[in-house]
Amino acid sequence: MKISIIGGGIGGLCAAVTLQNQGQEVQVFESAKAFQPVGAGIGIGSNALQALMGIGVGEEIFNNGYVLHTQVFQDVHGKTLNTIDFSVLKKMYGQENITIHRADLHRTFLEALKPNTIQYNKKCIHIRQDENGITAFFEDGSTAEAELLIAADGIYSPIRQQLLPNTTPRYSGYTCWRGITENKGRVEEYTSKELWSTRGRFGMAPMRGGLIYWFACINTTPRNPAYQQLKPQEVAAIFTHFPSVASDIIATTPAENLLHHDIYDIKPLQNFVFDRVVLLGDAAHATTPNMGQGAGQAIEDSIVLGNGFKQFKDVNKVLAHYEKKRVARTAKVIRLSRQIGETAQISSRPIAAARDFLFPLLPSKALLWRLKFLFDVRL
Repeated sequence: MKISIIGGGIGGLCAAVTLQNQGQEVQVFESAKAFQPVGAGIGIGSNALQALMGIGVGEEIFNNGYVLHTQVFQDVHGKTLNTIDFSVLKKMYGQENITIHRADLHRTFLEALKPNTIQYNKKCIHIRQDENGITAFFEDGSTAEAELLIAADGIYSPIRQQLLPNTTPRYSGYTCWRGITENKGRVEEYTSKELWSTRGRFGMAPMRGGLIYWFACINTTPRNPAYQQLKPQEVAAIFTHFPSVASDIIATTPAENLLHHDIYDIKPLQNFVFDRVVLLGDAAHATTPNMGQGAGQAIEDSIVLGNGFKQFKDVNKVLAHYEKKRVARTAKVIRLSRQIGETAQISSRPIAAARDFLFPLLPSKALLWRLKFLFDVRL
């Protein structure tokens, strides 16, 4: 089958690798002018890593990653509220949770593709579907025809907006800075941490090569001009109420490694398949980053869709299988991630005090059990 993939992000590239492994004819169209090794660190859960092993790239991704054994939650003073033991997941499901640089993940997928699979500088502005197939129309005036089109063009997907005009992204209530800098012993081995306060949230995790990936969030209005174009030292000044390691990590981040975005998701959709057009990744189920599952769920999409071609000869059955496996699961991730973000971003002092009192009373195993559905999955 001739397949067009719109978007060369994690979801689009993973789908291309998976589908090529199944013998499909795939072309990826990416709006950027070239592959740019930028971005921050991301988490890859054991569910996604397990799936990646099946398409031949899992070992390299694991080798480029850094294993996390423990997640620690702390209050504004650095007092531990609770922990999650990720090593249990290794025992249960055979894979680790890792951090990895987004560029390394991208590069691994690109190197696994056949030559000339991806075309750059191709921004899809709309599509037309008829009995002869699907035509993608690009900003440069060119077109591409296919029998199946996968829209992996992100949270602001023009294709999703064309199919479902009322699915505009919804603001989470907070904005976020992210960055990568040298560790220099400031973060414990194999341990990620989050610190919560009524004035913001800070998280940090070690990465391969002696680096740290960090994020810092505060509640504010969308597109607040006060927080645009800040330098690392200016961002660090916002978070000085935390233990000094937080502001120190932010302040020592090279300016070129600092990213800033308001956080959005989309309301869970009822369908991902529209005849021969398939939504995948953030185009289908953009979620807030509170569970580290944005990339993981896009990877799962890709594996399920690709494996469908191995299980079924009829493309309609492939697409029905994909929708059945992915719609409800990703909706649960969107809802739970939004709830976690709201809990972590509480700004009311009395409510935050109650949270910080009750959270340590919750058994660590209960926290892991709440996430069990993520990892206990068959793709």
